[in-house]
Amino acid sequence: MSAVAQLLLKAGVERAGSAGKDASIGGLMALLMSPMVLAGLAVYGAGAMLWLFVLGRAPLSLAYPFVGMGFILTAALGALVLGESVSAARIGGTVMIALGCVIVARTA
Repeated sequence: MSAVAQLLLKAGVERAGSAGKDASIGGLMALLMSPMVLAGLAVYGAGAMLWLFVLGRAPLSLAYPFVGMGFILTAALGALVLGESVSAARIGGTVMIALGCVIVARTA
């Protein structure tokens, strides 16, 4: 959900144009009125509720490393949906995150 929220927020900021770069109150209000930004914030909120559900049922030391999966999915969506370039160093770092998640999952 975090990766989808990031994608929506990025799209909302890009669609807002110059308002996305304006640090004034007016620029912030323009961003907050963007449907894509609002959708991104809503997805984040839903994700937070789901995270509370997970925390109620799993040890934090097991659950939290899986937050790293959000980094992997966000990088993938950035490349696939937004056409962002992904360097070898980013791919390597992402693979290390994935391996860490696998190691943690195997200890469950």
